[in-house]
Order: sequence, then C-alpha cells, then structure tokens
Amino acid sequence: MSRSPESPNSPKTNPSANLSPNSDHYHENLDLKPPPSLNPKGRSTAQSLSDIGFKDQALKHVFYKMQQQFQRPPGNTPSPSPPSEPDLTSFQSLSLDPTAPDHTSLLSDELLLRIFSKLPISQHVSNSLVCKRWLYLSGRLVQSLKVTDWSFIISGRVFNRFPYLTDLDLVRSGIRTPRSSGILMTHKTMTVHVDTDFTPNGFLQERALLPSNSVDQGLKMIAEKYPTLQRLVAIGASEEGLLRIAEECSTLQELELYCCGDMALKGISGIKNLQVVKLIGFIDGFYNSIVSDIGLTLLAQGCRRLVKLELCGCEGSYDGIKAIGQCCQMLEELSLRDHRMDGGWLAGLSFCGNLKTLRLKSCKSIDSSPGADEHLGSCFTLEELHLQRCQIRDKQSFKALCLVCENVRDIVLQNCWGLEDDVFSIASICRRVTLLSLEGCSLLTLKGLESVVLSCKELQRLRVMSCNNIKDTEVTPELATLFSTLKELKWRPDSRSLLSSNLAGTGMGKKGGRFFKRSKD
Repeated sequence: MSRSPESPNSPKTNPSANLSPNSDHYHENLDLKPPPSLNPKGRSTAQSLSDIGFKDQALKHVFYKMQQQFQRPPGNTPSPSPPSEPDLTSFQSLSLDPTAPDHTSLLSDELLLRIFSKLPISQHVSNSLVCKRWLYLSGRLVQSLKVTDWSFIISGRVFNRFPYLTDLDLVRSGIRTPRSSGILMTHKTMTVHVDTDFTPNGFLQERALLPSNSVDQGLKMIAEKYPTLQRLVAIGASEEGLLRIAEECSTLQELELYCCGDMALKGISGIKNLQVVKLIGFIDGFYNSIVSDIGLTLLAQGCRRLVKLELCGCEGSYDGIKAIGQCCQMLEELSLRDHRMDGGWLAGLSFCGNLKTLRLKSCKSIDSSPGADEHLGSCFTLEELHLQRCQIRDKQSFKALCLVCENVRDIVLQNCWGLEDDVFSIASICRRVTLLSLEGCSLLTLKGLESVVLSCKELQRLRVMSCNNIKDTEVTPELATLFSTLKELKWRPDSRSLLSSNLAGTGMGKKGGRFFKRSKD
C-alpha cells in the first residue's frame, strides 16, 4: 500500500518546528544576510522582509503584530482575532539596517558642552554611555574626582578622561587592601577594606601603603597635567612630590595629607596661596606617622596665608602652636582632633591674634599640664568654642581653656564625657556668651546649668538636648523668667520624659499591657 503524502504541518516535514535561536539550523532556515552598510563590495545586498521564508508559525505571528502596529490608526483598538495569514506587502520597504543619522554630529563640541552643563549632575553618567564622543565631552565637565585605583593615575588615563579636574582625592588609591574581603573599617577620617589579620601596628601593614617614590611619581604627573588644581588629598607623599606640586600648582588652596612626616611638610612651603590645610598624622589601628613641632614650624613659615588649619593625631607643644600664631596671622579657625600635644600648648593660643573659632574633637584630655593661670594669656578675638566627644574630667585643664577663651561668644558642647556640675560651673568665667548649646551631656543637672546661665548676662540663645539629668520639673522661677526673654530656646533635655509625654494615653511603654493581656478562660 502506498503511503500518502505528509501534511505541511507534520512534525517530520516542518524543519523549524523545534528550532531555537541557539540551534545549529536556526540561521540556515532564516538565511539572513548582513545589512548593506556591513556588506563588502561585490556581495549581494540585504533582503527585504518579504523574501524571508515563513515556515515557522510563531515568526508569522510576530510579523503580523508588527504589521498591526504600523497600520493601526491613532486611537483604534487592535482586532481581537488575527487573520490566518499576515499581509507582508506593507513590509516591502522595511530594511534590516537599523542605523540612523546622528543629528548631534551637526553640533559643535562647545555647543554640546553648554547643553550638558545645564543638565543635572546625576545625568552626566548616563550621558557618557551614549557614545565615545559624549563620553569624552562628559569627562570635560567633571571637576572633582576620588580615585580608587592607582594605575588610573600612572597609566595617564585619568588625564585623558578628565582633563579639567580641580579637586582630586588619592587616598583610596594609595592603600593596597583586599577589596574582596567584604570588611570595611571606618575610623573618623578614613574608611578602607581590611582583612582579618591584625598586627601590633594595626590593620594596615607597611606593605599596604604605596611606597613614597610611587606616590611622588604620580604627584609629578598630576602637577604637570593639572596646573589649575585647587584641592588635593594625598597619602604617603614625601617632600619631593609635594615640592613639584608647589612649583606647578600655583592656584592650590586646600591640601589634605595623610601619613606624612615632619620633613614632608617642607615641600609645601612653596605653595603661597594655600589657605586650608588638614594634617592626619596618627590614626589608631591604621598607621603611625609623626607630626611634631618641627613640622608645624615648617608649615607655619612656608604657608603664611593659612585661614583654616586642622590637626588630627598630631604631636606638638607650646612652641608649635606659638609658631603658627606668629607666622599665620590670617588664621581664623583651628581644629584639633585626637591631639597628642604636650602639656602647656594652650598658652600658645594667645599668639593667634586673628583666631575666631577653636574646635576640639575626640580629645582624651584638653591640656595635661596647662601651667599657672597668669601665664596662659587670652585669645581676645575668639568667638566660637566647640567641644565634641571630649573628656572633660580635669577641672584644671577646663579652667585653663575657659581663661584662654574668656571673650568667646558661642559655646557648643556635644557628647562630652565627665562634664559634671562642678566642672561645668567653671564656664561662668566666659561672661560674654550669647549662645550656649549642650547636647548629650548626661551627667549635668539643672543646678550646674543654672549657675552658668544666670551668670551670662548677654545670653540670647539656649539649646539643651538629650541631657537626661536635667528635669523639666526642677526649673526654678528665676530660670523660667530668663527663658521668656531669650531670642531662641530649644529645650529638650530629657528625651525619656519627652517620649513618655508623647505616648500618654496610648497604652504603649507599659510592658506590653495593651497588646499582651491575659485571656480569661
């Protein structure tokens, strides 16, 4: 008996029934050719869509949907049931070459840069992904950069990618740590990846920091390519590299140095326009470098236009502070964080004839041996005194600080330890205070606060927050009368009583009494 011919839809005769884009015969059945723009001379041009074989029902359905999208008038809804066969006549002129003319090529670089500069900074990254030209132009708008890979500097790619930088941070790139460790360690001014190894010198061993000759090589390249640099943050730099920065970058105004010694500061003596300097000498658990009176004297003699100076983990004494005060006569703000100063350094502040703001942060002691009161002197121009996370247990050192800052107008104490009533009462020496701000001083009571507040006859603003030993119920009539005359009063001393008053009547805060009642069976 003869076998009847198989139907066209039979699985045995349909070559594309089980084909997928990854199968070997997928492209053989479609027989697609490259578009004309990619064809070399002498080869056939790209086929139109009507020349493609439609043996796959799924492919037919796709082209039907495309035809429906092209032919549907605006506002019309698609037909609920597709026809049996799609009409391919409307696709005769549709080419497979998707390239379209780049209209932005008609615009000059200057015009595109003006357009990009009007866009939000958050959109610059997405603009740089459009094409190579936009990538290059977007890089010309970037002025501030934090480098995390030192090879980006040494290879010179950073200079081609970002030719007009004025603010450059190199700290993360100068530390070779295992970034795949997943452990991030933060210590006030620095955050790095660390592993589980710990040595007596801390988490960062000597080999973790780039050698100074490599850092100097990068600084020389930076000085040559960025002569208009205004701010630089570096780690492990030596005198040679900083000298090159001083020679080439005459507009540098702000410098931040990590892990630098005394002699490295000799290199920045030539930066005449330097106004802001931050020195991070010692960081517990990371590295140990020494900045002493020698370095402070070199800094003071070379950078006489300093306006703001911050010393973190730096050593020194009366001589170093005196040299800064005598040479840097424009200095307006001095900050000391976790200082390691010798006793008697407070007396050097009297030589700072233009100092307006003094900040002490995370200091274990103010001055271990301030000396006799008559030898301290006074900083007559000082207006603001800020103490944050400092140990204030020693009455003698706190009294010496108040005597030096006798004419201060604003006193701000935040999260200071050991500030009891008898210590805080010494602040009544500063009788010209107009602003008193206390936050997180848990040992202070209303009695100690009242002794200082009533002695400040010019007080206009008072802020008391999170000082839990100061109770609202203990406010005296005399103190209440003073509160009514203040221009600003921020009074939230006892956070627990404030929370209780806000929760009154809600049933919360009563050991779950509202939500966990015993059921009566």
